[in-house]
Amino acid sequence: MTYSVRFTGHAEADLVRLYPFILSRDAADWQVAERALEAIRQAIRALETSPFSCRKANAGNPFLRELIIPFGWSGYVALFDIEDSETVTILALRHQREDDYR
Repeated sequence: MTYSVRFTGHAEADLVRLYPFILSRDAADWQVAERALEAIRQAIRALETSPFSCRKANAGNPFLRELIIPFGWSGYVALFDIEDSETVTILALRHQREDDYR
């Protein structure tokens, strides 16, 4: 089964926000930011085939899940919803060192 992955406007804004967040940690190395975004893209592609393999974000909702995206010493977390048998919606993205989803 293949799922279509889509982003909410909020999740798209998170992607835009994460780029300068990465650069703020090491502004001299923009290639790190590019590699981080590529790691996020690759991980999200995995949701097209196996979204149920990710951990549950809420014990009461088996369809709300989190994708852990390793990168360097930490990584990123994508909050997503398995809407139906064809659609996965990315709700939010954050760096693991951020407090929580915005």
